Amino acid sequence: MRNEISRRDVLTVAGAASGLALTGGLRSAWGQGATRIEQLAPELAKIIDTAEPIRMLGDGYGGDIGPAEGPLWITEGGYLLFNDINAARRMKYTPGKGVSVAMEKTNEANGLTRDLQGRIVSCEHLTRRVTRYELDGSLTVIANSFGGKRLLRPNDVIVKSDGAVYFTDPGGNALPEQWDLTFAGVYRVSPDLGTLSLILDNVVRPNGLAFSPDESVFYLADTRARVLRAYDVQPNGSVAKETGRVFADLNGAEPGVPDGLKVDTLGNVYCGGSGGLWIMDSTGKKLGRIVHGHAATTNVAFGGNDWRTLYFTTRSSLFSVNLKVAGLPVPTKKGAPRA
Repeated sequence: MRNEISRRDVLTVAGAASGLALTGGLRSAWGQGATRIEQLAPELAKIIDTAEPIRMLGDGYGGDIGPAEGPLWITEGGYLLFNDINAARRMKYTPGKGVSVAMEKTNEANGLTRDLQGRIVSCEHLTRRVTRYELDGSLTVIANSFGGKRLLRPNDVIVKSDGAVYFTDPGGNALPEQWDLTFAGVYRVSPDLGTLSLILDNVVRPNGLAFSPDESVFYLADTRARVLRAYDVQPNGSVAKETGRVFADLNGAEPGVPDGLKVDTLGNVYCGGSGGLWIMDSTGKKLGRIVHGHAATTNVAFGGNDWRTLYFTTRSSLFSVNLKVAGLPVPTKKGAPRA
């Protein structure tokens, strides 16, 4: 922990100028632009109306340590959780009431999801682990090392309908030490938490991840290459590396890279990229783009009573927009009907 605190101190000093560029310069360049929904294909009309308003729900989050991240809808409570990584706080947005602080000292948590029992699963940057909050308030460590080496910096996490936990560990912004892993990885934890398996180790910076509605395809954001990749899922829950392919190229002249992603009940994929938040069909065809005027889309989530509200975070803000299609619910129930 002493070394982790040192990392924060180093980043605070060294990142002062770059932090101004990210949260000031880029925001000044893009934050004043008019928001809009761009239609690139006729099929977008079945997903969203181009006249639908893009609503900013909160602002002023993020910083040198990390941005706003990990939006997660809590259906029984009717509210959204998301993380302010820089402040190590979990925020709560309640429709009609606004944003409040839900939790302090989150260990710079990033990605969030829920397991089949509704327990919150979190990727913690500071402690380099994936944790689960039990219903009695206790904490379970799902993963913090692999092969005797410490994880680098778990980023995003999802739970499959059989209860298996999948997470990415890309590293970055951490001071390397001799007992750390030396490669970025994508991992699967068995439903009983007894087995941790490395399923991908050939992506330089794996980030967001998601399954298709039938869980036959595994999607992965490759932030370094600025593409979304797709893999066929094997019966044992792993992925077939040889089936890896570029699902969509989200590079471009405007700011933004692939980060967190989600899939709706029709198989459409939502992910940030150059210039905004992209909407693609199940073949990777680009149907449209939500231009929100900020430098990057960090993550997305579905919510609302009908799962037809699309929430998304940028480096500093929380937004929402209404859809015509429902997103896949979280947690995902095994055998649940899908469109």
